[in-house]
Amino acid sequence: MAHIALYRTWRPQAFRDIVGQKHITQTLQNSLREERLTHAYLFNGPRGTGKTTAAKILAKAVNCERGPAEEPCNECSACRRITEGAVMDVVEIDAASNRGVEEIRDIREKVKYAPTEVRQKVYIIDEVHMLTTEAFNALLKTLEEPPAHVMFILATTEPHRLPATIISRCQRFDFRRVPLDEQVSRLTFICGEERVTAEPEALQYVARLSDGGMRDALSLLDQIIAYTGNHVTLQEVLGITGGIGLEQFGRLAEAVVNRDAGAALSCIELMMQEGKSAEKSMENLLYYFRDALMLKLVPNADEWTDRITDAGAFRTMIGSFSTERLFHIMDVLNHYQAEMKYSAQPQTLFEVAILKLCSSQEAAAPQAQSNEGADKTPNAEIASLNRKIVQLEQKLDQLLKTGVAAAPGKETSARSAMANPRVSSGAVSLKTGIKLDPYLPHASSPELKQALGKWGQVLQQVKDRRITVHAWLIDGEPVAATEDALLLVFKSAMHRETTEKPAHKELVEQVMQELLGKPYKLVTAMMKDWKEAQAGSAEQPEVMRMEAPDSAQPGDDIVEEAIKLFGEDLVVVKE
Repeated sequence: MAHIALYRTWRPQAFRDIVGQKHITQTLQNSLREERLTHAYLFNGPRGTGKTTAAKILAKAVNCERGPAEEPCNECSACRRITEGAVMDVVEIDAASNRGVEEIRDIREKVKYAPTEVRQKVYIIDEVHMLTTEAFNALLKTLEEPPAHVMFILATTEPHRLPATIISRCQRFDFRRVPLDEQVSRLTFICGEERVTAEPEALQYVARLSDGGMRDALSLLDQIIAYTGNHVTLQEVLGITGGIGLEQFGRLAEAVVNRDAGAALSCIELMMQEGKSAEKSMENLLYYFRDALMLKLVPNADEWTDRITDAGAFRTMIGSFSTERLFHIMDVLNHYQAEMKYSAQPQTLFEVAILKLCSSQEAAAPQAQSNEGADKTPNAEIASLNRKIVQLEQKLDQLLKTGVAAAPGKETSARSAMANPRVSSGAVSLKTGIKLDPYLPHASSPELKQALGKWGQVLQQVKDRRITVHAWLIDGEPVAATEDALLLVFKSAMHRETTEKPAHKELVEQVMQELLGKPYKLVTAMMKDWKEAQAGSAEQPEVMRMEAPDSAQPGDDIVEEAIKLFGEDLVVVKE
């Protein structure tokens, strides 16, 4: 049996055939039954979820010779000819290739005339967000004063790019991604009608690859049937789509558990030899450990997992991972996946990520060691400072005997230094030379709360204008804001330095001014410098000062000895 154009064969012909959009089809059917139709509709949602199909079914329902009816009969002349695209009064326009003002003006001229073949003219404008500003303005005039015999149906995947004046004149319907179980049920039904046997795991994998788009699932199933014939297996689906089998993930995960770098690299090499891409392998591995985390933390989470279809066979291996290590693995993989987008050697980064997982200890272990070391470090520092103070006092006594007068408060200052070993002379970001102390009081200011509330919009606007700037800016985190400046801290020095480029910085400041309502200067620093500044301000350390007589100069013996013992950062010579 030839399985060509399976999607077109099983394209929905009535509202009941549209999968996963019952909330929309029920509303449209009620409107048809009560004859409460509007002149303009906006269908928006992800690709392949039935927007254009629903528009065509609605066009048939309003023009059906036995209607208007809740469902088109698909038997009368009007329904059949609309399905074939042979009715001149039902026009489908692709705005991606007809986006100019002239095409919309042509529509404005033609809507004045009554329909000649069917009851109502219907204009379906697909990908309407691609229209130019002038074309939107021309369309707006028609939507404001539409003739009674005309209906507009606008379809788009990016409604945020439409002017608000257009959206406000349409009845909006939001199409959702089709749930996985409804997709699998539909694919199973189609395979039964086509006399094709298919493994449930294979259909489930096809549905997952479609990412909620029923059209993509049907197109992929059509391709698989054309290759395999009347029997579809999971292994054949993996071979055609370039997917990775669960057992391969199991071997790779086991190598990570055992910290066997050699076995892990062998698994990666086998994947590459089979034609798998490093980017897709990294993405699938993230999904795999996401499923492992779900099974670890959520009881009865089998139905929520995407890649682990047989949870029982892998529960023992998943139990070898601690929760902390699973979170650590997700962090590492996510970091290297982001780096892959800008790398010419993605396979190398994939191998480095796996080697890092094999060599690194669990996240909890270093933290415990650091806490343990933190308990010992202050005592060691204080003991060292005590020894240095004793030595300094001895030197001072000797200098006093030789005739050099010591400044009052010498001992007090030294003792206070011993009690407060950390000395702050104003925290400064080493990378930028910017003093961070002035921003510490503004770490919870109203300006910062406003900026945090709209930071997602700032990132989106920057992405829309220049995606390369967004790739660097996304690493930054707003931590303080004054009336005219916003402090952004970065984990990566490269990301901060690229954001600081004049052209990039100017773009970000322009977007912030538009969204926050007033100009802000963008100030950047490193995350570690900001945390050190916060820690220093919490302790309010005291600087040890030493007063020297007028005759003493920075080069005198007493000053040199003090600097030698305490270091330049701990000694301030006061004239």
